[in-house]
Amino acid sequence: MTDSELDRIHIEGMSFYCIIGINDWERVAKQPVEIDLTLYVDLSRAAETDDVDDTVNYRTISRSVRDFVEGSSFGLIERLAEGVAALCLDDDRVQRVDVKLRKPGALRLGRTVGLEITRSR
Repeated sequence: MTDSELDRIHIEGMSFYCIIGINDWERVAKQPVEIDLTLYVDLSRAAETDDVDDTVNYRTISRSVRDFVEGSSFGLIERLAEGVAALCLDDDRVQRVDVKLRKPGALRLGRTVGLEITRSR
């Protein structure tokens, strides 16, 4: 299947605390990060069977992301986003993932700093 033929599961508004940043003060206290995911999968089997075992369990993915993020300690949000994407692709049913990651309060002149990455298998 091509990306345009794949279905999408959206997980939006996840909020976690982790050690993230390159400044000394950022390495001491956990800071908030916000994450949205779009998982590209074939949902046709699950739609047919109505069985959670035939789909990507969004509860399982979100808990795995939470455990990874809250246990992480990276300098750059780019590295954190890359790790989240790799974690999502660990599920063989996920063919592609879009990760949006925001770090609120990173700049005095803006509400948030963020990025978006896309990774495929």
